Amino acid sequence: MMLWRAYQKAVATHPWKVKMVTAASLVGIGDIISQQLIERRGFKKHQVHRTLTMAFIGCGFVGPVVGGWYRVLDRLIPGNTKMDVLKKVAVDQVVFAPCFLVCLLPLIGTFDGLSVQDNWARFQRNFPAALIFNYYIWPPVQLVNFYLIPLAYRLFFVQCVAIIWNTYLSWKIHQS
Repeated sequence: MMLWRAYQKAVATHPWKVKMVTAASLVGIGDIISQQLIERRGFKKHQVHRTLTMAFIGCGFVGPVVGGWYRVLDRLIPGNTKMDVLKKVAVDQVVFAPCFLVCLLPLIGTFDGLSVQDNWARFQRNFPAALIFNYYIWPPVQLVNFYLIPLAYRLFFVQCVAIIWNTYLSWKIHQS
């Protein structure tokens, strides 16, 4: 409980910093899980640069974009009635999710040092599967998020669930 209270205090005093650090940590953890449990690289073959890159993208892109999106979405569709929540989930999944992936996947490719052609090929190979997997995970999570979780804690809640998403995405993107 003490740790949760410290987190609440940090969110209240430094919301954007906490969101960025939270996203960086959990995106990085997703990559570590991908490399160690799915790809079974072992610690000697662990690509530290890849983990740091994913954490950096979590900090500089995922945290600010998703955190900002939740604020915009609450302004576009105020309230948390069941109908408001359904509208938020629909807009989140139809508008935000595809746009987010369209930006995120090439960003990761750029940080991975891919040429424009290789980045485009990777994007074409991964976007459809990533979007479909997104639709398996995120609609039920967002129903809970928008209905039960206060705005200040939505990114934290989503990023905890996103460990699964981040693990999948890191594995999918970095497949040979």
